[in-house]
Amino acid sequence: MDRRNFIKSTAAASTVALVSPDSLFDFTSKIDKVKVGLVACGMRGQVHLDELLKRNDVEVVAIAEPDQRMIDRCNKIFQKHNKKPVEYFKGLDGYKKLYKDKSIHAVIISSPWEFHSEHTIAAMNAGKIVGLEVCGAMNLQECWNYVDTYEKTKVPVFMMENVCYRRDIMAVMNIVRKGMFGTILHGQGGYQHDLRNVLFNDGKQPYGGGVEFGAKGFSEAAWRTEHYVKRNAELYPTHGLGPIGTMMDVNRGNRITHLTSMASKQAGLTDYIAKNGGKDHPNTKVKFKQGDVVQTMLKCENGETILLTHDTSLQRPYNLGFRIQATNGIWQDIGSGGFNQGFIYFENEMQHSHKWANSEDYLKTHDHPIWKKYETQAEGAGHGGMDFFLINDFIECIKENKEFPFDVYDLATWYAVTPLSEKSIEGNGASQEMPDFTRGKYKIRKPVFGFENYG
Repeated sequence: MDRRNFIKSTAAASTVALVSPDSLFDFTSKIDKVKVGLVACGMRGQVHLDELLKRNDVEVVAIAEPDQRMIDRCNKIFQKHNKKPVEYFKGLDGYKKLYKDKSIHAVIISSPWEFHSEHTIAAMNAGKIVGLEVCGAMNLQECWNYVDTYEKTKVPVFMMENVCYRRDIMAVMNIVRKGMFGTILHGQGGYQHDLRNVLFNDGKQPYGGGVEFGAKGFSEAAWRTEHYVKRNAELYPTHGLGPIGTMMDVNRGNRITHLTSMASKQAGLTDYIAKNGGKDHPNTKVKFKQGDVVQTMLKCENGETILLTHDTSLQRPYNLGFRIQATNGIWQDIGSGGFNQGFIYFENEMQHSHKWANSEDYLKTHDHPIWKKYETQAEGAGHGGMDFFLINDFIECIKENKEFPFDVYDLATWYAVTPLSEKSIEGNGASQEMPDFTRGKYKIRKPVFGFENYG
């Protein structure tokens, strides 16, 4: 049975269980070359395009992209790899035409956040396996729509959270799984990244050069900044929650039960506009709703807590603020990633000294096997090599008919933090219940990330 026929048959009989518990597709034969379409190929989509074109087991078939400037950038990437440009579907509904191409196995969606649900649900209904870029949901119903559509169609979604593949994070996960930290009690992470030159530009270049956004902005400034105007929430939860939730087996033996969130006032973006565009610039009068620092505390069924911090509107060096705290040890991230950019402490090993050790020696010793295997191939890939592993898992899981490490249930849970935090902030920190998107299956689902070694 080929992939398309399988998808059709499962859509028609959605109550039929998958034969193999570690297979999302259950196809009788593997494929050697995955045919991929890209939906939205802005700056992030172009990173994926570059990684895909490096591979001999992928054929990029078509791209849906409405902005000619981004199409021109994509053509340069094809030239870089000595490959001919593919068919482009323009207009906001170009993705619908792309989904009609029966040769396409999978799509990678990197569109503005407000289109994620529309593009993903349509792809699943069209039988296209989905790799979805990260953000947070516009509302809680979107999260249920992802789950319900998957359970109806059995078309899988890969949540493309690249920070889960960061080398130091995977080494720490290795230490956690070896039991060296003892009982895990608390984790921290977030998105602590000065995005002011992403949120504003001159309308010509993607980063900086001005203080325009919306209709006068280019690239992310054309759409992302509007979320800071209209919302006050943990807007980007997955960078922190993905890695920490994985270490705590969220949705795989554990689950998040509720959260509470609070936000500081806003001053950073208005200050940036005044300093870079002048006090009389019209955008100084914009009322940004998003607090400059948002903190969200999540509680897990097994007793752990997770603290997420969203901090993107102020001057600051990049640091995602990771921490894992347990009965026998503690590790925390103090830089921008890297074995030597963290502190670690094991009470018994360090003779109760109460002095931090640099994490480098420990993380080198417990470097994850997939990084050891693919280190050379990952050189030069985006985000310090993380993007190689992200694309590699996506493609190899499809080829090998294996379960994605981060699936539709993770997508729904991670994305739900945004609307729930928004409601909590509106209620002065009122506790919000996290739905069980697995409908009880988290009790029997097993961890898969980092245990497979594809390729």
